[in-house]
Amino acid sequence: MQAPTGPVMPVSAQENINTILSLEEQSSKERALADRISDSIASFVGSIAFVAIHVIWFGIWVGVNMGLWKFDPYPFALLCMLVSLEGVLLSTFVLIKQNRMSQRADRRSHLDLQINLLAEKEITKMLQLQRLICRQLGIPDGDIDREVVELSNVTAVDSLAREVSQKIPADI
Repeated sequence: MQAPTGPVMPVSAQENINTILSLEEQSSKERALADRISDSIASFVGSIAFVAIHVIWFGIWVGVNMGLWKFDPYPFALLCMLVSLEGVLLSTFVLIKQNRMSQRADRRSHLDLQINLLAEKEITKMLQLQRLICRQLGIPDGDIDREVVELSNVTAVDSLAREVSQKIPADI
């Protein structure tokens, strides 16, 4: 007898993963070369290797300038200028990457909203059909349960959105 192998992933879940992977690959292919370069730079800037390189660079710079060959004596004005310029450029690359990530998140949110609206419509229609089936079979519970009756009505999404925006403060 074989030992249980654990939970098996449903085929539909695997299909969803493949769909997401396909969407991500397509999005990645649509990026321009400049976008890929700036993303690579921003990713490297946020790494431990980047920090290590800078610690070594600063150590060597200070060591050399405190020794015999002082091309940038203390307080290291040249080093300060170079680091400031680097900071401006690197923060720009990070902001570019964050903007692109924000745009991707917005697209995903719009897709989520579309799917949620479609699911809401489908579920409402199923409840309406189930209530009709209950009536045809002479089962009164479909019309007695107040919550089922309420949920089987079409949801006014625009009214719901207005209500949420009125009741939830903008700074949350």
